[in-house]
Amino acid sequence: MTSLVVLSGGLDSTVCMALAAAAGPVVALTFDYGQRHFHEIDHAAGVAGYYRADHVVVRLDLTGWGGSALTDPSIDVPLAGSGASDAIPATYVPARNLIFLSVAMGVAEARGLDDVYLGVNALDYSGYPDCRPEFIESFTRTAELAMKRGVEGNPVRVKTPLITLSKGEIVRLGMELDAPLRLTWSCYQGGTVPCGACDSCALRAKGFAEAGVPDPALPAA
Repeated sequence: MTSLVVLSGGLDSTVCMALAAAAGPVVALTFDYGQRHFHEIDHAAGVAGYYRADHVVVRLDLTGWGGSALTDPSIDVPLAGSGASDAIPATYVPARNLIFLSVAMGVAEARGLDDVYLGVNALDYSGYPDCRPEFIESFTRTAELAMKRGVEGNPVRVKTPLITLSKGEIVRLGMELDAPLRLTWSCYQGGTVPCGACDSCALRAKGFAEAGVPDPALPAA
């Protein structure tokens, strides 16, 4: 049974890819949405190649409406810990997972795939509302109403196996699955090397520290 994985090229989506690949063939779906950290697309291609997956890249230009530090160069990427702990950060992209999941479900239905894997996490994450279990549950119900397969009683399933895991647990799971963590990219800045200061870099560092292993994507000290 072939599954579809929404693959950004980051840590979480790559571990999701490893889980899906352990169960059978996979199709990787990556979005080029005008993100500041466009290097992640090349890293996604590397991960897809590692698993010999069909790699579909969809271009969705989200820069037209801005509203996010990831798609509007006039908005600075905040440093980790610089905002209020309960505030949604400037790196939130309006409706991103809503849009990505909608496209992923369409690709899955068109290709006759039963499962869509998404690497959202609601424990160690940046506070995005579209990473919460409530969103996934609500979206799944809506998709059943909107899609042919849902109406026919055979809906495409949305799988979020990392949603309740800590970053350390995700790293450990990736190591157990021999996921190619060395190929992943997490930094939100647009440089060619990780900045080490943004929220995504900080969460990644936290995960490897908790797991007690060095980050294989960083140069050896």
